Amino acid sequence: MTDETDRSLEIVAKDLTAAISRVLRRLRTEANPTELALSQMGVLSRLEGGPMNTADLARAELMKPQSMGVILGSLEQEGLVERQPHPTDRRQVLFALTEAGAAVRTKHRAMKRDWLVGALAKLDPAQREALIAAIPVIRQVGDS
Repeated sequence: MTDETDRSLEIVAKDLTAAISRVLRRLRTEANPTELALSQMGVLSRLEGGPMNTADLARAELMKPQSMGVILGSLEQEGLVERQPHPTDRRQVLFALTEAGAAVRTKHRAMKRDWLVGALAKLDPAQREALIAAIPVIRQVGDS
């Protein structure tokens, strides 16, 4: 690659990062019905896949188990997660979504979808087509 191509790709990378970050920020802002912290929403999202222990959640969310314990404590106090016994190791405790926690996740997903549908509806047909055409490319970049 030439220096000019490298600079062009750096500009594209910078602009794409900024654009994706802006969309993600808007999704978080528009779709947080409970005013939970991002870390709390991340835990609820992980628990949609099934119960997990504190250490596994901490690893998945790239944080210390002590920090995860604080988050789980606050979510438990809010009634969004509950403790369950581990099926094979009585020394461990698993955390699972409660009905209220699952409802928060369902509402959160619906609000994100609704905001995005509304934003897409404001685009003209050519802009929507360009965005639709870019989805496989963006997915490919994400998978690389």
